[in-house]
Amino acid sequence: MPYTAITYDIKGGHEDEVAEVFANFRRPSGNVVPGADGGQAGRILATAVFIRDSMLVRFIEYEGDLDAVIRFMASQPGVAEVERKLAPYLNKPRDTGTVEGFTKTFNASRLRCITQFAVPRNPEPSASAADQ
Repeated sequence: MPYTAITYDIKGGHEDEVAEVFANFRRPSGNVVPGADGGQAGRILATAVFIRDSMLVRFIEYEGDLDAVIRFMASQPGVAEVERKLAPYLNKPRDTGTVEGFTKTFNASRLRCITQFAVPRNPEPSASAADQ
């Protein structure tokens, strides 16, 4: 599964306040990402947020079309709420109030992926294990 990560430039000394913003994150009602045609364009499989000093990183594991994932995230009330609550703690404002602004900001803050490794999450049982 592919991964992406975005950064936020946080004012130093506010790590606990920022952690509180994410502690109350309102998740989407589902993880299926709709496409422009109404069909499924992808899924968000996992997210994680890390902070140290003035660097906050949001890690996203997804499948499917990343652009559709970004548009889906832009339309989620919980994501908009986090962006709004983070605003006082940012060194530079983020333009995330519209889908276009969110998409541009997301892409500008993406980290370059160097490598990805994963193992199957639900491996099929081996024949010898199934016979036991």
